[in-house]
Amino acid sequence: MWTSENRPKYNRDKLRYPSDLTDDEWSHVEPLIPPAKRGGPKRSVEPREIVNGLMYVLSTECQWRYVPKDLPPKSTLFGYFDLWNWDGTLDRGAGERLQPAGGAPFSFEN
Repeated sequence: MWTSENRPKYNRDKLRYPSDLTDDEWSHVEPLIPPAKRGGPKRSVEPREIVNGLMYVLSTECQWRYVPKDLPPKSTLFGYFDLWNWDGTLDRGAGERLQPAGGAPFSFEN
């Protein structure tokens, strides 16, 4: 229930997009992101921006080619989406956290 006490906690007006993660939400998601591969090049895009981009695509249901220019490139977003879907990162994170009250856990499996 919306009350004057809890309304500020869910206010997303100061975020770039309503789908962007708040600092508190990111603190829950960050430990689930696998580290960069050893010996490979350093990541050129911040993992938080990748998650923000994926959240934008998933929440707006936009096509990959219509991702806004201030988010990582569509090829980067899709590459991480594909990798994290393949290695189980999405199921580990979303499956444990995105579930309706009393419902079955969310899964990206068909």
